[in-house]
Amino acid sequence: MAEASESGFPGEQKSPAGSPKSGERRGPFLVVGLGNPGLEYLWTPHNAGFMAIDRIAQQEGVVVQNRRCRAATATCRIAGREVILAKPETFMNLSGTAVAALVREFEADPAQDLLVIYDELDLTLGSIKIRERGSPAGHNGARGIIGALGSQEWLRLRIGVGLDLPPAAIAVGGGRRPGKDFLLSPMRKADLTVLDEVLDRVATATRRILEAGPAAAMNEFNRRERNSPAGE
Repeated sequence: MAEASESGFPGEQKSPAGSPKSGERRGPFLVVGLGNPGLEYLWTPHNAGFMAIDRIAQQEGVVVQNRRCRAATATCRIAGREVILAKPETFMNLSGTAVAALVREFEADPAQDLLVIYDELDLTLGSIKIRERGSPAGHNGARGIIGALGSQEWLRLRIGVGLDLPPAAIAVGGGRRPGKDFLLSPMRKADLTVLDEVLDRVATATRRILEAGPAAAMNEFNRRERNSPAGE
């Protein structure tokens, strides 16, 4: 029998491949993009997750405008499965509140039925990386989700927004990379052009996850991280 985690979210019994056993009910798959609501944050690096959700919705022919579980949501079907696209309206630091509410509402198993998309300052602009688990690595939204779910076992797709700075430039800047002010400032037109291509890749990677599973998606998209003109 599956046991409930400390956070109160019951886990499903899994087959060796990590998918539900044949005949078990399969609810919606949750795809949550992180960001901050408000026009002033619309084109900032910290809203890359929101932009990704909007791009997926656009390609699937839906609009993220319903209100549910303290998030703006839309429903579509990808690879034959119902998918809930969501943008929390709780601001970044409280993203976990909305994600936990969505998990409860749809009786989802975070380890199998949840993908969270968010920006990553430690990855250069133009790159993406998929991971099945891990620490928040300084990202307040990811930290809030881990706290709300009581687990690091959930799939995440991180969108690089960092500057491709050489070591010499970091040394001149006192050894620090850009931080909060950079993340909450509007992106330059040239950077938005790069990000526009990345968002299409994120949408493709999301479909790949649903079609073939996280391992196949990681093999296809993570290996493109380096040696690319765009910093992939």
